[in-house]
Amino acid sequence: MIERKRHIAKAITWRFLGTLDTVAIGWFVSGDLAIGASIGILELVTKTLLYYAHERVWYRSSYGVEKK
Repeated sequence: MIERKRHIAKAITWRFLGTLDTVAIGWFVSGDLAIGASIGILELVTKTLLYYAHERVWYRSSYGVEKK
């Protein structure tokens, strides 16, 4: 059995890697680490909110749900 803490750890580390990637890309494109970090922080906040909204929409959808 897989514990919930494993899923939580995977979600946190995945989000961390995704944000690091965005910071690196922002830094590379702009040439400024502060701009890259700002983009990374903004991305972290917006993607968290978008993910929540996306989950709520899917929760209300019956697509792919079989009734017994």
